[in-house]
Amino acid sequence: MKVNLLCGKETINLELPDSVQLIENKPAKALAEPAAAVRDALLHPIGTAPLKEIALGRKNACIVISDITRPVPNKIILPPLLQTLEESGITSENITILIATGMHRPNLGDELESMVGKDIMDNYRIVNHYCQNEEEYREITKIEGAPIEINTHYLDADLKILTGLIEPHFYAGFSGSRKSILPGISSFQTMKFMHSYKVIDQLQEANCRLENNIFHQYAMEVAEIAGVDFILNVVINQERELAGVFGGHHDLAHQAGCELVSNHAVAFLEEKVDLVITSAGGYPLDATFYQVSKCLIAARDILKENGTILVACGCEEGLGSEEFCTIMRSNPTPVHFDKHHGNPDNFVIDQWCAQNIYQALDHAGKIFIYSPGLSKEDVDRFQGIKILDCQATVNDLLKSHAKVAVIPDGPYVVGKIAESQR
Repeated sequence: MKVNLLCGKETINLELPDSVQLIENKPAKALAEPAAAVRDALLHPIGTAPLKEIALGRKNACIVISDITRPVPNKIILPPLLQTLEESGITSENITILIATGMHRPNLGDELESMVGKDIMDNYRIVNHYCQNEEEYREITKIEGAPIEINTHYLDADLKILTGLIEPHFYAGFSGSRKSILPGISSFQTMKFMHSYKVIDQLQEANCRLENNIFHQYAMEVAEIAGVDFILNVVINQERELAGVFGGHHDLAHQAGCELVSNHAVAFLEEKVDLVITSAGGYPLDATFYQVSKCLIAARDILKENGTILVACGCEEGLGSEEFCTIMRSNPTPVHFDKHHGNPDNFVIDQWCAQNIYQALDHAGKIFIYSPGLSKEDVDRFQGIKILDCQATVNDLLKSHAKVAVIPDGPYVVGKIAESQR
Protein backbone atom coordinates (compact mmCIF):
# COMPACT_ATOMS: atom_id res chain seq x y z
CA MET A 1 0.00 0.00 0.00
CA LYS A 2 1.30 3.44 -0.95
CA VAL A 3 0.40 6.49 1.14
CA ASN A 4 1.43 10.12 1.00
CA LEU A 5 1.88 12.09 4.21
CA LEU A 6 1.38 15.85 3.93
CA CYS A 7 4.51 17.55 5.24
CA GLY A 8 4.95 21.27 4.76
CA LYS A 9 4.60 22.04 1.06
CA GLU A 10 5.73 18.54 0.09
CA THR A 11 4.57 14.97 0.62
CA ILE A 12 6.34 11.97 2.13
CA ASN A 13 5.81 8.79 0.11
CA LEU A 14 5.54 5.61 2.17
CA GLU A 15 5.22 1.94 1.29
CA LEU A 16 3.19 0.08 3.91
CA PRO A 17 1.88 -3.48 4.19
CA ASP A 18 -1.81 -3.96 3.41
CA SER A 19 -2.38 -5.00 7.02
CA VAL A 20 -1.97 -1.35 8.11
CA GLN A 21 -5.33 0.32 8.71
CA LEU A 22 -5.74 3.36 6.49
CA ILE A 23 -7.71 6.15 8.18
CA GLU A 24 -8.75 8.72 5.64
CA ASN A 25 -11.56 11.03 4.67
CA LYS A 26 -14.38 9.52 2.72
CA PRO A 27 -14.44 11.23 -0.68
CA ALA A 28 -16.37 14.49 -0.67
CA LYS A 29 -17.35 15.65 -4.13
CA ALA A 30 -16.24 19.13 -5.08
CA LEU A 31 -19.01 21.58 -5.89
CA ALA A 32 -19.32 22.04 -9.64
CA GLU A 33 -19.90 25.78 -9.37
CA PRO A 34 -18.40 27.07 -6.09
CA ALA A 35 -19.22 30.76 -6.63
CA ALA A 36 -22.82 29.88 -7.50
CA ALA A 37 -23.06 27.75 -4.34
CA VAL A 38 -21.90 30.69 -2.23
CA ARG A 39 -24.48 32.99 -3.83
CA ASP A 40 -27.18 30.38 -3.22
CA ALA A 41 -26.20 30.10 0.46
CA LEU A 42 -26.58 33.87 0.77
CA LEU A 43 -29.97 33.84 -0.97
CA HIS A 44 -31.34 30.68 0.65
CA PRO A 45 -29.71 30.43 4.07
CA ILE A 46 -30.46 28.03 6.91
CA GLY A 47 -32.55 29.47 9.72
CA THR A 48 -32.44 33.14 8.72
CA ALA A 49 -33.69 35.54 6.07
CA PRO A 50 -31.43 36.09 3.03
CA LEU A 51 -28.37 38.19 3.84
CA LYS A 52 -29.51 40.88 1.41
CA GLU A 53 -32.65 41.40 3.52
CA ILE A 54 -30.78 41.31 6.82
CA ALA A 55 -28.29 43.91 5.55
CA LEU A 56 -30.93 46.43 4.42
CA GLY A 57 -30.78 49.58 6.52
CA ARG A 58 -27.54 48.61 8.30
CA LYS A 59 -24.97 51.40 8.47
CA ASN A 60 -21.82 49.28 8.49
CA ALA A 61 -20.62 45.69 8.66
CA CYS A 62 -17.82 43.63 10.16
CA ILE A 63 -16.85 40.39 8.44
CA VAL A 64 -14.66 38.08 10.49
CA ILE A 65 -12.31 35.85 8.48
CA SER A 66 -9.85 33.17 9.60
CA ASP A 67 -6.10 33.76 9.67
CA ILE A 68 -3.42 32.17 7.47
CA THR A 69 -3.39 28.91 9.47
CA ARG A 70 -6.79 27.92 8.03
CA PRO A 71 -7.12 27.07 4.31
CA VAL A 72 -10.38 28.99 3.87
CA PRO A 73 -11.13 29.77 0.19
CA ASN A 74 -11.64 33.48 0.87
CA LYS A 75 -11.12 34.41 -2.77
CA ILE A 76 -14.25 32.39 -3.58
CA ILE A 77 -16.51 33.24 -0.66
CA LEU A 78 -15.71 36.91 -0.04
CA PRO A 79 -16.57 38.48 -3.45
CA PRO A 80 -20.26 37.35 -3.45
CA LEU A 81 -20.55 38.27 0.21
CA LEU A 82 -19.13 41.76 -0.30
CA GLN A 83 -21.26 42.26 -3.42
CA THR A 84 -24.40 41.35 -1.47
CA LEU A 85 -23.62 43.90 1.24
CA GLU A 86 -22.97 46.65 -1.28
CA GLU A 87 -26.16 45.84 -3.17
CA SER A 88 -27.96 46.23 0.17
CA GLY A 89 -26.58 49.72 0.63
CA ILE A 90 -23.46 49.20 2.73
CA THR A 91 -20.57 50.85 0.90
CA SER A 92 -17.07 49.37 0.78
CA GLU A 93 -15.84 52.21 3.03
CA ASN A 94 -18.21 50.98 5.73
CA ILE A 95 -17.15 47.35 5.62
CA THR A 96 -14.40 46.08 7.94
CA ILE A 97 -12.78 42.69 7.40
CA LEU A 98 -11.45 41.50 10.76
CA ILE A 99 -8.87 38.71 10.81
CA ALA A 100 -9.51 36.31 13.70
CA THR A 101 -5.91 35.76 14.70
CA GLY A 102 -6.75 34.58 18.21
CA MET A 103 -3.29 34.76 19.72
CA HIS A 104 -1.46 34.11 16.46
CA ARG A 105 0.67 36.70 14.69
CA PRO A 106 -0.94 39.19 12.27
CA ASN A 107 -1.27 38.49 8.53
CA LEU A 108 0.22 41.30 6.47
CA GLY A 109 1.66 42.15 3.04
CA ASP A 110 2.10 39.31 0.58
CA GLU A 111 0.66 36.86 3.09
CA LEU A 112 -2.55 38.89 3.34
CA GLU A 113 -2.76 39.18 -0.44
CA SER A 114 -2.46 35.39 -0.73
CA MET A 115 -5.44 35.06 1.63
CA VAL A 116 -7.92 37.48 0.12
CA GLY A 117 -6.53 38.58 -3.25
CA LYS A 118 -5.13 41.95 -4.29
CA ASP A 119 -8.46 43.54 -5.20
CA ILE A 120 -9.99 42.97 -1.78
CA MET A 121 -6.76 43.87 0.02
CA ASP A 122 -6.55 47.19 -1.84
CA ASN A 123 -10.19 48.21 -1.63
CA TYR A 124 -11.42 47.21 1.83
CA ARG A 125 -10.41 47.99 5.37
CA ILE A 126 -8.71 44.88 6.74
CA VAL A 127 -7.79 44.72 10.42
CA ASN A 128 -5.84 42.08 12.33
CA HIS A 129 -7.04 41.18 15.82
CA TYR A 130 -4.40 41.81 18.48
CA CYS A 131 -5.41 39.99 21.64
CA GLN A 132 -3.18 42.05 23.93
CA ASN A 133 -4.18 45.49 22.62
CA GLU A 134 -6.52 46.66 25.39
CA GLU A 135 -7.82 49.53 23.25
CA GLU A 136 -9.45 47.09 20.82
CA TYR A 137 -11.72 45.04 23.07
CA ARG A 138 -14.19 45.32 25.93
CA GLU A 139 -15.87 43.02 28.41
CA ILE A 140 -19.33 41.70 27.55
CA THR A 141 -19.83 39.13 30.33
CA LYS A 142 -18.06 36.86 32.80
CA ILE A 143 -17.83 33.07 32.88
CA GLU A 144 -16.82 31.49 36.18
CA GLY A 145 -15.55 34.91 37.21
CA ALA A 146 -13.33 35.29 34.15
CA PRO A 147 -13.77 38.41 31.96
CA ILE A 148 -15.02 37.71 28.44
CA GLU A 149 -13.59 40.50 26.27
CA ILE A 150 -14.27 40.79 22.52
CA ASN A 151 -12.84 42.97 19.75
CA THR A 152 -14.75 46.27 19.47
CA HIS A 153 -14.53 46.36 15.67
CA TYR A 154 -16.95 43.45 15.83
CA LEU A 155 -19.03 44.52 18.82
CA ASP A 156 -19.65 48.00 17.43
CA ALA A 157 -20.61 46.85 13.92
CA ASP A 158 -24.22 47.27 12.85
CA LEU A 159 -24.04 43.98 10.93
CA LYS A 160 -21.99 41.09 12.28
CA ILE A 161 -20.91 38.27 9.95
CA LEU A 162 -18.69 35.25 10.66
CA THR A 163 -16.94 33.29 7.93
CA GLY A 164 -14.69 30.29 8.20
CA LEU A 165 -14.01 26.61 7.72
CA ILE A 166 -15.82 23.74 9.41
CA GLU A 167 -13.41 20.91 10.16
CA PRO A 168 -12.62 18.61 13.09
CA HIS A 169 -11.29 20.48 16.12
CA PHE A 170 -9.73 18.86 19.16
CA TYR A 171 -11.25 21.38 21.61
CA ALA A 172 -14.43 22.74 20.08
CA GLY A 173 -15.48 19.51 18.38
CA PHE A 174 -15.68 21.35 15.07
CA SER A 175 -14.23 24.66 13.98
CA GLY A 176 -16.35 27.42 12.47
CA SER A 177 -19.16 29.75 13.55
CA ARG A 178 -18.89 30.62 17.28
CA LYS A 179 -15.18 29.81 17.29
CA SER A 180 -14.54 32.85 15.08
CA ILE A 181 -15.43 34.93 18.16
CA LEU A 182 -13.99 32.76 20.90
CA PRO A 183 -11.05 32.39 20.56
CA GLY A 184 -10.77 34.21 17.20
CA ILE A 185 -11.35 37.80 18.35
CA SER A 186 -11.09 37.46 22.13
CA SER A 187 -8.64 39.12 24.50
CA PHE A 188 -5.65 37.54 26.16
CA GLN A 189 -7.44 37.55 29.52
CA THR A 190 -10.38 35.69 28.02
CA MET A 191 -8.08 33.17 26.39
CA LYS A 192 -6.29 32.77 29.69
CA PHE A 193 -9.53 31.29 31.00
CA MET A 194 -10.72 29.42 27.89
CA HIS A 195 -7.31 27.83 27.30
CA SER A 196 -6.46 27.34 30.96
CA TYR A 197 -4.87 24.13 32.17
CA LYS A 198 -8.14 23.32 33.95
CA VAL A 199 -10.40 23.73 30.88
CA ILE A 200 -8.06 21.86 28.51
CA ASP A 201 -7.68 19.04 31.01
CA GLN A 202 -11.46 18.45 30.86
CA LEU A 203 -11.48 17.95 27.09
CA GLN A 204 -11.13 14.23 26.50
CA GLU A 205 -11.81 12.85 23.00
CA ALA A 206 -13.59 16.10 22.11
CA ASN A 207 -12.78 15.87 18.40
CA CYS A 208 -15.99 15.94 16.30
CA ARG A 209 -18.17 16.09 19.43
CA LEU A 210 -20.41 18.99 20.46
CA GLU A 211 -22.40 17.21 23.14
CA ASN A 212 -21.05 17.55 26.70
CA ASN A 213 -18.24 19.72 25.36
CA ILE A 214 -17.48 22.54 27.77
CA PHE A 215 -15.41 24.48 25.23
CA HIS A 216 -18.28 24.47 22.72
CA GLN A 217 -20.78 25.43 25.41
CA TYR A 218 -18.75 28.43 26.55
CA ALA A 219 -18.17 29.58 22.96
CA MET A 220 -21.87 29.35 22.17
CA GLU A 221 -22.74 31.39 25.25
CA VAL A 222 -20.32 34.12 24.18
CA ALA A 223 -21.60 34.13 20.59
CA GLU A 224 -25.16 34.64 21.81
CA ILE A 225 -24.13 37.61 23.92
CA ALA A 226 -21.81 39.21 21.34
CA GLY A 227 -24.39 38.71 18.59
CA VAL A 228 -24.15 37.06 15.18
CA ASP A 229 -26.34 38.18 12.29
CA PHE A 230 -25.12 35.68 9.72
CA ILE A 231 -22.47 33.01 9.16
CA LEU A 232 -20.93 31.83 5.91
CA ASN A 233 -19.02 28.66 6.65
CA VAL A 234 -17.57 26.16 4.20
CA VAL A 235 -16.37 22.57 4.10
CA ILE A 236 -13.48 21.47 1.89
CA ASN A 237 -12.47 18.03 0.67
CA GLN A 238 -9.08 16.30 0.66
CA GLU A 239 -8.00 18.28 -2.39
CA ARG A 240 -9.03 21.45 -0.53
CA GLU A 241 -11.82 22.06 -3.02
CA LEU A 242 -15.11 23.54 -1.88
CA ALA A 243 -17.42 20.67 -0.92
CA GLY A 244 -20.16 22.48 0.98
CA VAL A 245 -21.35 26.01 1.76
CA PHE A 246 -23.50 26.78 4.80
CA GLY A 247 -24.99 30.22 5.30
CA GLY A 248 -27.44 31.52 7.86
CA HIS A 249 -28.03 31.05 11.58
CA HIS A 250 -24.86 30.68 13.64
CA ASP A 251 -26.05 27.41 15.21
CA LEU A 252 -28.40 25.81 12.66
CA ALA A 253 -26.20 26.42 9.61
CA HIS A 254 -23.15 25.34 11.58
CA GLN A 255 -24.79 22.09 12.65
CA ALA A 256 -25.61 21.29 9.02
CA GLY A 257 -21.96 21.79 8.12
CA CYS A 258 -20.80 19.68 11.06
CA GLU A 259 -23.00 16.84 9.84
CA LEU A 260 -21.31 16.90 6.44
CA VAL A 261 -17.87 16.92 8.07
CA SER A 262 -18.80 13.98 10.31
CA ASN A 263 -19.95 12.01 7.29
CA HIS A 264 -16.63 12.25 5.53
CA ALA A 265 -14.03 13.02 8.23
CA VAL A 266 -14.78 10.47 10.97
CA ALA A 267 -13.53 6.89 10.68
CA PHE A 268 -14.35 4.16 13.19
CA LEU A 269 -11.88 1.56 14.44
CA GLU A 270 -12.76 -1.63 16.24
CA GLU A 271 -9.93 -1.25 18.73
CA LYS A 272 -6.96 0.91 19.62
CA VAL A 273 -3.65 0.37 17.84
CA ASP A 274 0.00 -0.01 18.80
CA LEU A 275 1.40 2.47 16.27
CA VAL A 276 -0.07 5.56 14.60
CA ILE A 277 1.68 7.05 11.57
CA THR A 278 0.31 10.53 10.94
CA SER A 279 0.80 13.95 9.42
CA ALA A 280 0.31 17.44 10.83
CA GLY A 281 -1.78 18.41 7.81
CA GLY A 282 0.76 20.09 5.58
CA TYR A 283 1.21 23.79 4.91
CA PRO A 284 -0.06 26.20 6.18
CA LEU A 285 -1.29 24.31 9.24
CA ASP A 286 2.06 22.69 10.07
CA ALA A 287 4.16 25.86 9.71
CA THR A 288 4.98 25.54 13.43
CA PHE A 289 5.14 22.67 15.89
CA TYR A 290 2.52 24.52 17.94
CA GLN A 291 -0.16 23.35 15.49
CA VAL A 292 1.16 19.77 15.44
CA SER A 293 -0.61 19.24 18.76
CA LYS A 294 -3.84 18.66 16.81
CA CYS A 295 -2.70 15.54 15.01
CA LEU A 296 -0.90 14.24 18.10
CA ILE A 297 -4.12 14.38 20.13
CA ALA A 298 -6.02 12.68 17.28
CA ALA A 299 -3.36 9.96 17.27
CA ARG A 300 -3.43 9.61 21.06
CA ASP A 301 -7.19 9.02 21.05
CA ILE A 302 -6.79 5.80 19.02
CA LEU A 303 -3.47 4.67 20.51
CA LYS A 304 -2.96 2.08 23.22
CA GLU A 305 -1.16 3.33 26.30
CA ASN A 306 2.62 3.20 25.77
CA GLY A 307 2.09 2.85 22.05
CA THR A 308 4.10 4.73 19.42
CA ILE A 309 3.39 7.74 17.23
CA LEU A 310 5.31 8.78 14.12
CA VAL A 311 4.46 12.24 12.81
CA ALA A 312 5.57 14.14 9.71
CA CYS A 313 5.47 17.94 10.04
CA GLY A 314 7.14 20.65 7.98
CA CYS A 315 7.54 23.29 10.73
CA GLU A 316 9.25 25.72 8.38
CA GLU A 317 8.82 28.43 11.06
CA GLY A 318 10.25 26.19 13.79
CA LEU A 319 8.60 25.41 17.12
CA GLY A 320 6.37 28.49 17.19
CA SER A 321 6.12 31.68 19.21
CA GLU A 322 8.77 32.76 21.66
CA GLU A 323 6.52 31.72 24.55
CA PHE A 324 5.86 28.29 23.05
CA CYS A 325 9.57 27.78 22.42
CA THR A 326 10.31 28.56 26.06
CA ILE A 327 7.72 26.03 27.25
CA MET A 328 8.98 23.22 25.03
CA ARG A 329 12.61 23.95 25.82
CA SER A 330 12.19 24.17 29.59
CA ASN A 331 9.87 21.23 30.35
CA PRO A 332 11.63 17.96 29.53
CA THR A 333 8.73 15.75 30.68
CA PRO A 334 4.94 15.88 31.12
CA VAL A 335 5.49 15.86 34.88
CA HIS A 336 7.56 19.05 34.67
CA PHE A 337 4.90 20.72 32.53
CA ASP A 338 1.99 19.71 34.79
CA LYS A 339 3.78 20.82 37.94
CA HIS A 340 4.52 24.29 36.57
CA HIS A 341 1.61 25.12 34.25
CA GLY A 342 -1.03 23.41 36.35
CA ASN A 343 -0.68 26.48 38.56
CA PRO A 344 -2.91 29.29 37.12
CA ASP A 345 -0.37 31.88 38.29
CA ASN A 346 2.11 30.48 35.77
CA PHE A 347 -0.19 30.74 32.74
CA VAL A 348 1.56 31.86 29.55
CA ILE A 349 0.43 32.28 25.97
CA ASP A 350 0.40 29.09 23.86
CA GLN A 351 0.61 26.72 26.84
CA TRP A 352 -2.61 24.91 25.81
CA CYS A 353 -1.15 23.33 22.67
CA ALA A 354 1.95 22.47 24.66
CA GLN A 355 -0.36 20.83 27.19
CA ASN A 356 -1.78 18.61 24.46
CA ILE A 357 1.67 17.71 23.21
CA TYR A 358 2.69 16.67 26.71
CA GLN A 359 -0.56 14.71 27.06
CA ALA A 360 0.39 12.78 23.92
CA LEU A 361 3.95 12.30 25.19
CA ASP A 362 2.61 11.03 28.51
CA HIS A 363 0.28 8.54 26.80
CA ALA A 364 2.66 7.27 24.14
CA GLY A 365 5.80 5.34 24.84
CA LYS A 366 7.67 7.14 22.06
CA ILE A 367 6.97 9.87 19.51
CA PHE A 368 9.12 9.88 16.38
CA ILE A 369 9.22 13.22 14.53
CA TYR A 370 10.17 13.78 10.91
CA SER A 371 10.49 17.54 10.49
CA PRO A 372 12.85 19.48 8.21
CA GLY A 373 12.14 22.63 10.21
CA LEU A 374 12.93 21.36 13.72
CA SER A 375 16.42 20.91 15.12
CA LYS A 376 17.41 17.67 16.81
CA GLU A 377 18.32 19.72 19.87
CA ASP A 378 14.78 21.08 20.22
CA VAL A 379 13.17 17.67 19.67
CA ASP A 380 15.51 16.06 22.20
CA ARG A 381 14.61 18.67 24.82
CA PHE A 382 11.02 17.42 25.15
CA GLN A 383 12.07 13.79 24.65
CA GLY A 384 10.77 13.39 21.11
CA ILE A 385 12.87 11.36 18.69
CA LYS A 386 13.94 13.20 15.53
CA ILE A 387 14.26 11.01 12.44
CA LEU A 388 15.68 11.71 8.99
CA ASP A 389 14.17 8.82 7.03
CA CYS A 390 10.47 8.08 7.46
CA GLN A 391 10.42 4.89 5.44
CA ALA A 392 13.41 3.34 7.23
CA THR A 393 11.95 4.21 10.64
CA VAL A 394 8.53 2.82 9.69
CA ASN A 395 10.12 -0.41 8.42
CA ASP A 396 11.87 -0.83 11.75
CA LEU A 397 8.76 -0.04 13.82
CA LEU A 398 6.62 -2.49 11.86
CA LYS A 399 8.77 -5.32 13.20
CA SER A 400 7.58 -4.70 16.77
CA HIS A 401 4.08 -3.20 16.33
CA ALA A 402 1.27 -5.55 15.34
CA LYS A 403 -1.70 -3.20 15.04
CA VAL A 404 -0.88 -0.12 12.97
CA ALA A 405 -2.92 2.79 11.61
CA VAL A 406 -1.87 5.51 9.20
CA ILE A 407 -3.58 8.92 8.92
CA PRO A 408 -2.16 10.65 5.80
CA ASP A 409 -4.15 13.87 6.31
CA GLY A 410 -3.49 14.15 10.03
CA PRO A 411 -5.92 16.45 11.86
CA TYR A 412 -8.33 16.63 8.92
CA VAL A 413 -9.66 13.15 9.70
CA VAL A 414 -10.62 11.77 13.11
CA GLY A 415 -10.44 8.18 14.20
CA LYS A 416 -12.88 7.01 16.85
CA ILE A 417 -13.22 3.66 18.60
CA ALA A 418 -16.60 2.06 17.87
CA GLU A 419 -18.97 2.36 20.85
CA SER A 420 -19.37 -1.42 21.02
CA GLN A 421 -15.65 -1.70 21.77
CA ARG A 422 -15.51 0.81 24.63
